[in-house]
Amino acid sequence: MTHDAVSRCSLRCPPAVKVKVCCIASVEEAALAVSLGASAIGLVSHMPSGPGVISEARIAAIAPTVPAGVETFLLTSLHDAAAIAAQHARCGTTTVQLVDHLPVSTLTNVRMLLPTVRLVQVVHVADEQSVDYAAQVAPHVDAILLDSGNVSLAVKELGGTGRTHDWQLSRRIRDAVDVPVWLAGGLRAHNVRDAIATVRPYGLDLCTGVRTSGALDAEKLASFMAACMGACTGA
Repeated sequence: MTHDAVSRCSLRCPPAVKVKVCCIASVEEAALAVSLGASAIGLVSHMPSGPGVISEARIAAIAPTVPAGVETFLLTSLHDAAAIAAQHARCGTTTVQLVDHLPVSTLTNVRMLLPTVRLVQVVHVADEQSVDYAAQVAPHVDAILLDSGNVSLAVKELGGTGRTHDWQLSRRIRDAVDVPVWLAGGLRAHNVRDAIATVRPYGLDLCTGVRTSGALDAEKLASFMAACMGACTGA
């Protein structure tokens, strides 16, 4: 399906599952993602590792160009509630995505400081502890995002790995929590149908799978959106 065909179809029959395109690096990439049906974009601030990092100044320049109704996610690796709130004030996104595993006490403080900002806690799915952690934090955030990082490494992986994880564990988390669940990690056009069927997520989050040499690839994103729409409509 061509870029233009996906754009027309997304206006007529948007997929039941929302799609967030992460690692957005410019106003042009944001516009491309939105034109192909993205429900949200991700803007990556400083990280210990992984792709897509841009300056806070660039995040602040991109965020206000995104149309109303499309969420803008600030990905932050900060751990202090006051620092997270200050970073959000500088960047001006609609949503804060907390990419490291934060304790409930920190989430409570972030909520107090940012009462009108949507909070999304990332859970890096590895084992039973991931299920337990998701259940603990879900009541304190607006959504959970399930990814394939590793928070136990000396240099933490907090996203953008391009790897899938155990979707059966993700489905258990999805069934155990009362907030929307986004699924990330190694999603491609060829596996999105299985991902949706297995996990039944609220939304999908992708970065490396729709990029070529680091740049957002219109054809790859169009193919992913077409596959997503086919999975959601049974086509």
